[in-house]
Amino acid sequence: MKFSDITGHAPQIERLRQMVDANRIPHALLLHGPSGVGKMAVARALVQYVNCTARRNGDSCGECPACRQTAKLNNPDVHFIYPVLKNSAHPRGLSEEYSEEWKDFISRFPFMPPEEWLEIINAGNSRPVIYVTESEELLRVSSLSTYGDGYKIFIVWLPEKMNVETANKLLKVIEEPFEDTLFILVSNDAGSLMPTVRSRLQGVELGPIPDADIISFLCRGGKSYEEAEGLARIAAGNMNSASALLQHGSELAEFTELFIAVMRACYARKMTELMQLSESFAAMGREKSLRLLDYFARMLRESFISNLHCPPLEAMRPEEKNFVARFGPFINEANVEEMAREVDRAREDITRNANQKVVWFDLLIEFTRLIRTKGMRK
Repeated sequence: MKFSDITGHAPQIERLRQMVDANRIPHALLLHGPSGVGKMAVARALVQYVNCTARRNGDSCGECPACRQTAKLNNPDVHFIYPVLKNSAHPRGLSEEYSEEWKDFISRFPFMPPEEWLEIINAGNSRPVIYVTESEELLRVSSLSTYGDGYKIFIVWLPEKMNVETANKLLKVIEEPFEDTLFILVSNDAGSLMPTVRSRLQGVELGPIPDADIISFLCRGGKSYEEAEGLARIAAGNMNSASALLQHGSELAEFTELFIAVMRACYARKMTELMQLSESFAAMGREKSLRLLDYFARMLRESFISNLHCPPLEAMRPEEKNFVARFGPFINEANVEEMAREVDRAREDITRNANQKVVWFDLLIEFTRLIRTKGMRK
């Protein structure tokens, strides 16, 4: 991974490049920002630049042995730490026990959607974490000599998944690091890190990807400029969303019809129709069902925003806007937060392999209650 391979983040990349060129790299970095903006790609490009023996034009060469090893995830001095499961097949709860799954994940999903990691490791109802054994292993490995002449680098993905004991052990290592050791923490939720840990890290925030870059990505994927422009607004700076729209964009019209059907049935309290809709959603399969929930979450947000009468904040297709113009007032400040929480809960339940018919019907019943009791403002 080279800096030139990355979409967006030019100011942050330049800042990191200058740190390396001036030999003033902080021993502990925190790359943080929303999911889907390419933080891990920046971390990997930084590591490759640090280790490159033939840098040129402000980037790694991509050809020297260190670059080739780093790009193929085979550099013995670069260690990845990430949330895993502890079970009979992986008794120690160490990242290295999932190395093959990790290589598959990071290769196929460069923007690191956490839900795909859960799928790859068959998490089911379990929550992956970074166990204290990981900190103990990190301490052991960091005390060893490097294989090459560069840094020993630890890249921690989702450090917010560390429990307290793990975080405290990591804190001790960060406070008294071994020479030529570099820590790069890549976080989707830096606010959840222990304050004592975060205070020892030099933060670099990576924000949403600019629309222009997402439009270029979508156009390269076969979309017309007009299509790409509309989809870029929906993606809202998230490359995972942009990739999903590129792959599943044909579902938008279907999802719009289903959202409209649900809202009308909830308003009219048509329980039989809601039951039938729940059954049809469950029959979609888990992945499509989750995409539909994501669509519902977006349309709840758009419906609420429409009440503000501020078109620049809206990101809707014409058919979505036509419905929201009429129904939007029933999704307002009195119920939108509760409705969004119910969608989040349903998403989590389905991710954990709960009975989809039950989850969907419960969600639609809650929608009915909230629309009928709090959506009908005077």
